[in-house]
Amino acid sequence: MRELAADYAQALPGLDTHSLMSGLDGVTLTFMAMGDRDGAYDPEHRVILINSRVRPERQRFTLAHEIGHALLLGDDDLLSDLHDNFEGDRLEEVIETLCNVAAAAILMPENLITELLARFGPSGRALAELSRRADVSATSALYTLAERTEAPVIYAVCAVSRLEADPADDADDARPTGKALTVRASSAAPGVKYSLRPGTPIPEDHPVAVALDTRIPITQDSYIPFRSGRKMPAYVDVFPERHRALVSFALPVKPSTVQDRREEV
Repeated sequence: MRELAADYAQALPGLDTHSLMSGLDGVTLTFMAMGDRDGAYDPEHRVILINSRVRPERQRFTLAHEIGHALLLGDDDLLSDLHDNFEGDRLEEVIETLCNVAAAAILMPENLITELLARFGPSGRALAELSRRADVSATSALYTLAERTEAPVIYAVCAVSRLEADPADDADDARPTGKALTVRASSAAPGVKYSLRPGTPIPEDHPVAVALDTRIPITQDSYIPFRSGRKMPAYVDVFPERHRALVSFALPVKPSTVQDRREEV
């Protein structure tokens, strides 16, 4: 699916809305109020519908997602493989996942990600630049960048939000509610077994909070503030942007790992 979408994107004259649609012959684009739905593709009438009341970057990703549906329906072999291996709700889930993969491949091509990682490394700045240059949400950029990062890194988008009580907390150990800086979304590079749960509070003295408060990027040795209270050492790179902080937590690489690789070679 990624290859199918990448080939589609390479043949486009650009990645603006008009250019994105230019690869689909006879398909029209309509913006309209759609309630809770972001968009839809109607193959019978050959029209893509986009919710006119959501944010522009969300409309853009949804458009690429619906193009993914059109590409999938146009590939008989891939469609046949899916129906041979899945059915019912599971089939629908897989199709939606594949169309998200297609959207990411169309809007965030491999050469762009390679360029940003080469220039900025696996950092909060790279995450911010990918979101800006691809004109997608930071969350969409986060998952794509994490998937393409080879180093042991956890990315996060943090912002001030309302704290919700955790059902797992005991009554005597309940976390306070109210507004605080928390993790909005997070994703780790392949092979990293740790993750940051959405809603995890960021301590006020943590570099993420300091960078967001001062609006100054910060890179320093610090730690990953897990929701459990555990603090794992990490090199933290924070890029504050408007009312959010784009963050990378680089886990330390054990010296033995390099020696092990040499022995394997």
